[in-house]
This record gives sequence, structure tokens and C-alpha cells, in this order.
Amino acid sequence: MSRSIFIALPKKPGATECELHRTISLMSHVTKLLPTTTAKLLPVINIYIKGTRLKQKDQFKYLGSLISSDGRNNSEVASRIAQAKTNFQKMKTVLTNKNISIRTRRRALECYIEPILMYGCEAWTISKQTQKKLEATEMWFLRRMLRISWTAKKTNDTVLEEAHTTRLLISKIRKRQATFFGHVMRREKLENLVTTGMLEGKRSRGKQREKLIEGLTDWLKAGKSLEAIEATKDRKKWRTMIANAVKQGT
Repeated sequence: MSRSIFIALPKKPGATECELHRTISLMSHVTKLLPTTTAKLLPVINIYIKGTRLKQKDQFKYLGSLISSDGRNNSEVASRIAQAKTNFQKMKTVLTNKNISIRTRRRALECYIEPILMYGCEAWTISKQTQKKLEATEMWFLRRMLRISWTAKKTNDTVLEEAHTTRLLISKIRKRQATFFGHVMRREKLENLVTTGMLEGKRSRGKQREKLIEGLTDWLKAGKSLEAIEATKDRKKWRTMIANAVKQGT
């Protein structure tokens, strides 16, 4: 028989009556452990519930997104790309139908496929490698919509011209990130602390990881990170900065 541990959590500080509490349960057969570390080797964690050791994972899915122990989003981006391509194939009869204008098909792509690809992108850190993968995926869609064979020697610029469009995916992702980032900075809640907080200790050797705020600051051409954070307090100014960055592209 599977057993669970129920933990009572007060809805408000100092609550003493039962109706002022809510409960969560830790079930040994479904609860997993995810250690967060930048080390190559994961630490072994031994936690038991009623004599049963909890399983340890290097990643798990939460609210549709993959969370990895190293804090990177490479697996999540790869998963999103795969899901978007799978759903593109399901709609292939419509998206590759030349009897439908390319403009209409692109709108169908934006409506049904891109939301799958960009789900949770507000929290992505877009490195150069990640950006290349996303841009390659964008061109993958367009080439198939135009029925261009992989053996055809057509440049990306030619494909974009035939599709009557430009590269838009990265700008859309950055716009979502900037909008969400401004919302988080103005609230000054836990999300704000997680985004802007600093850790004690020495930095590791080598090049440091790129941060979300650094990528946004470069895209917005907002100077330093602190200047970007300060700019979020003025909604009108922040919207103008986002609009200008979108016009300039990636």
C-alpha cells in the first residue's frame, strides 16, 4: 500500500483553526527530488518517506515545462521545437496547401504552431546557440510551407522573400520576455527577488552564464541591467523601448 505524509500549511500567519489551513501531501510513489547545482556530477540525496527512498531526477516536467537540475533551458527549448514540428506535421495539409495564400497560412502558423513553440519562453535565457536553433526552426516551417526541397540550393533570404516576411520569431520571444519582465519588476514580489538577487561566494572559472536580464538589456539597448530595471517602473517608457526594439528586429 502506498502511504503519504500530509502537511498542514496555514493560509495566514498565526492561524490555529483547521479551516484556516490547507494541506499538501508528500507521496513516496510520486514525489521526486531535483537537486539544483552547476556541478557536472549531481549530488546523491537520500530522503525517505515511511521507509521508502524518494527517486532522484536530473529533470522533470512542471506545468508543461521541463525543469533541469543545472538551471539551463536547453532541454526545454529542444522539447518545444519537437512538439511544434510534430503539430506542424499534423496540420501539413493546410499549411502546405498552395491553394491557400501564404499570408493566410502564415497566420495559421502564428495561431496554432507558434504558441506551442513559445510556451513558457518568458523564462528562457537565449544564448547564441539557442537563437540559432530557434531561427533554424522558423526557416524549417517556411521552407515546408513553400514546399522547398532540402536539396534545393535556396538561401534563407530568398525563402523569406518568397514567403513575403522577415525573421520575426526571436523578436516575438523577446517582446514577451520584456513585457513579463517589466510586470515582475514592478510587482517587487518573490519573482523580482529571484530575478535580481545575488548569491554570496566566488564565481566559477571561465566565462559566466548569460542571464535573462543581460539578454534583454542588449536587445533593448538599455545600457546596463540596473538602468533597464529602473526603466520598467515607467510603463509608458518601457513600452516605447519594447516597440523600438521590435522595429529594429533582432
